[in-house]
Amino acid sequence: MIPIYQTNGAWVAVYTKGHLWNVDGEWIGFVAGREVFDPAGMYLGFLSDDQRLLRKRAIGDNVPHVVPPPRPERPDIPTNVPLAPLLRELPYQIIDMFEAYPERLLYVSETRPDME
Repeated sequence: MIPIYQTNGAWVAVYTKGHLWNVDGEWIGFVAGREVFDPAGMYLGFLSDDQRLLRKRAIGDNVPHVVPPPRPERPDIPTNVPLAPLLRELPYQIIDMFEAYPERLLYVSETRPDME
């Protein structure tokens, strides 16, 4: 199980057995090679060597889309992980998906009741 961090050093997800899970244990995507896709098969970005989910700022019209695998079983998410390694500054053309588009990485269950 590999922890995934935001650029600010916060622990936001784990990578295990080809899938990404947020710290609450919700499935937020799967990995094909280094490319990350959401549960619907839409491209999210790539896993960097320093354990972040990154993406090019401008990806154009040819965004990959793949058929998603069946929903995996939820793993046991650890309660804590090691501190983030020293993360290098990102160039302008690369963005951290957990900072730039956190709404794309939230999973809202159809069976969860609405907030009132």
